[in-house]
Amino acid sequence: MKDRFDPLEFVSRHGVVLASGKGAVPNLAEAVAGEPIRGSWWGHPRGKKIFSALNAVADSPDVLCFRLVDGKITYVHRRLWPAVVRLADELGPASVTAVRQEHTSSGAHRNVLTPFPKWVPRETRSAAEKLSPDEARTLLGHWAVRRRRTRSAAARRPPG
Repeated sequence: MKDRFDPLEFVSRHGVVLASGKGAVPNLAEAVAGEPIRGSWWGHPRGKKIFSALNAVADSPDVLCFRLVDGKITYVHRRLWPAVVRLADELGPASVTAVRQEHTSSGAHRNVLTPFPKWVPRETRSAAEKLSPDEARTLLGHWAVRRRRTRSAAARRPPG
């Protein structure tokens, strides 16, 4: 039976997904595996397919990678870039810095960071300006709304 899982369609459908790890949004590695993964996905029987899926998503011009959800590697589909831009101040600079892996001549990998707003296309900036913060949070999903509530509650908490 041929494997019909399309990692780009998965990211497109969900909008915001983790590469791996547990969190408030779907996880690409587990979607490829078809089951929860205990430990590292490298050791999973479908590890090579997971690796291929992660590379396909990372190489897509329709997806950007950030450390957006809980500081973990997070893929965001192009349709949600305006929401990320609209909430950039709220999300914080580390969360909206684009991350891309590059292969060095020695065969090693290194992360190339593109700070906000250098990665933002003009049309994305225009679309972001038309969104209210609440609309942007709704587009990003429940994790963004919950994150906002958590940060607001922490800000109201008295020191000490």
